Amino acid sequence: MARGDIILADLPVPLGGKGHEQTGQRPTLMVHDDPALSTVMIVPFTSRFGALRFPHTVRVEPSKENGLDYPSILVVFQLRALDRRRLRGKIGRLERDLLEDVDSELRRMLSL
Repeated sequence: MARGDIILADLPVPLGGKGHEQTGQRPTLMVHDDPALSTVMIVPFTSRFGALRFPHTVRVEPSKENGLDYPSILVVFQLRALDRRRLRGKIGRLERDLLEDVDSELRRMLSL
C-alpha cells in the first residue's frame, strides 16, 4: 500500500463511545505510509454531504480508478494515525488532481 491508495479500514469507536470521529469499516485515503512504523496516516471518507459545510473537505466522484461505489467526501480535518492491523485491503487509487487537493487542504489545515 502506498500514499494515494484508497484502503478499506476498520475505524474504532472512540473511548466512551462518544464523539464525532468517523467509525466503522469504511474507505480511507492513505496519506503517509512508512514501513518502519506500525501505524499509517489516513483520511477517512464519509457519504454524508453535510460534511462539505466544514473546511478541509474534498468531494470525490466514483471512478474506475478510485474504486468508490458512490460520491463521497474526504474529511481531511479527521486526519489520523491508524494501526496497520485495521487495514482490510486496497479499493483503488485517488486521482492525481484530487490528491493535490488533499495535499493543499492538509497544508492549510496544518499551517504548513
